[in-house]
Amino acid sequence: MSRLYTAARMVVVFAAMIALTGCGQQPADKELPQLVKVTTVGAGQNTSEAQYAGEVRGRYESNLAFQAGGRISARNVQLGSRVKAGDVLMTVDPKDAAQSVTRSQAAVESAKAQRELAASNLSRYQALYQQNAVPAAVLDQYSTAYNQAVAAYDQAQATASQEENLLSYTDLTADADGVISALSGEVGQVVAAGQTVLTLVHTGDLEVQINVPENKVQNFVIGKEVSVSFWALQGQKVTGTVREVAPMANQISRTYKVSIALPDPPEDMQLGMTATVTNLSQETGDSEPTVILPLAAIYQTGNQAQVWIVGSDKTVVLKNVTVENFSDNKVKVTGLKSGDSIVTAGVHQLSAGQTVRTESEDQ
Repeated sequence: MSRLYTAARMVVVFAAMIALTGCGQQPADKELPQLVKVTTVGAGQNTSEAQYAGEVRGRYESNLAFQAGGRISARNVQLGSRVKAGDVLMTVDPKDAAQSVTRSQAAVESAKAQRELAASNLSRYQALYQQNAVPAAVLDQYSTAYNQAVAAYDQAQATASQEENLLSYTDLTADADGVISALSGEVGQVVAAGQTVLTLVHTGDLEVQINVPENKVQNFVIGKEVSVSFWALQGQKVTGTVREVAPMANQISRTYKVSIALPDPPEDMQLGMTATVTNLSQETGDSEPTVILPLAAIYQTGNQAQVWIVGSDKTVVLKNVTVENFSDNKVKVTGLKSGDSIVTAGVHQLSAGQTVRTESEDQ
């Protein structure tokens, strides 16, 4: 009996030791901070919103056309040819115009002879009238005939001058120094007066033209400075000035044409080069840049939009922002500064002063 009692006591003591040992090996789990997804505001975040592709164009472009129709007999330029003011660019066949000039000159000579005859008759009948040899009615007839002959001569001269002008119009000349940027007329083609046959870009003033969406055109005001870089010139940058903003959007693309003047263009800049125009105020990183965030990052309190900012101590605080506009589950806001870490998911599960951890820390 004593042996059984002793064995039972040993079993109880051993079980108690195991229980105590097991309790010491199961400490309570420590709760981890909430995991959040963040994005950091940086100077380059809004670069795509600030850059626009453009092309080097001439400030002045002339669509040239003949003032007289006919068949093109000569073309003295090619696409890209550089010309001087007064150079003959194209010619239409002058034969018909030359014949018209000859005919009009003959008409002038005929009218001149008729005028001289009428003047001689008038002079003779004036002398007869002074001698009372003819009545006044006869003198009036010859006076009228002379006036008609003078008018016919003046008309013939005007017609001849017009025909001579038409003959000179068979040569299409450059109205300024420039480069031929487009050709639509070829030798042998019959063109009408006023039909455009080529485009001349004046080389005196070159500029960059860009197309800006309608929701961005307010960022470009006349006189504003922008940065212009050129891909073909190894990214060389110059400062440009907004010279003109189209008053109406293009009916097809719904974009506004903006012209950028270049006061000091690169020496090697040429027509047709690709250019990139960057809004300087956005590129240099203002204290409150325009930032594009997911719509889920906005925490609405009444009428005030806010976002959660993760501080250096890993706690979150609310910060007021101003909403510019919404588009495609994204929102454009101002009121943030470079370096701010913004919570972009689960904003309604946070509270002020709460400690969080980010995805980068959890990896």
